[in-house]
Amino acid sequence: MKANSELETLIELMAKLPGLGPRSARRAVLHLVRRRAQQMAPLASAMARVAETTRECLNCGNIATSERCAICMSEKRANGELCVVEDVADLWAMERAGVFKGRYHVLGGTLSALDAVGPEELRIPALAERVAEEQIREVILALNATVEGQTTAHYVADQLEGRVTVTSLAQGVPIGGELDYLDDGTIGAALRSRKSL
Repeated sequence: MKANSELETLIELMAKLPGLGPRSARRAVLHLVRRRAQQMAPLASAMARVAETTRECLNCGNIATSERCAICMSEKRANGELCVVEDVADLWAMERAGVFKGRYHVLGGTLSALDAVGPEELRIPALAERVAEEQIREVILALNATVEGQTTAHYVADQLEGRVTVTSLAQGVPIGGELDYLDDGTIGAALRSRKSL
């Protein structure tokens, strides 16, 4: 009986992960139990090490194993460009693309009056300090194209006005996208962001 309760606890914990519900968690746990030596034990060990060693980078908010992440410590990345993202997952997505060579600043969310999230709950004051201290020339706002993301982008741009160049990612038709499959908002953003050829 005790083993079943421990399995149920593991399934409940796994079901709380993004993208996993109770059924997917049950299948994942069953898979791990059947392959405990090859997968479960190494996974548990890796999770314990990560839980012990990771922390938030004091400079940018990325996940790191020291007080500052590798991106913040790299002098090659100190090129005067700072990319502002909502979450660490967004930072990782930008790094996966491999096209941005500057540093990042993770806000930790977006402004939301309904959820009582103001500038002080986010890392907006720290962003203003970094702009002054790190000789930033350009702040690139890579925030999601949601109402909250755009509200946050406008607020940040207002706070930095006159101190640094503030730009944002282009929005609109994705590469390989067909107009017939796009929503009206995406088509509108693409039209407003048009450029000459």
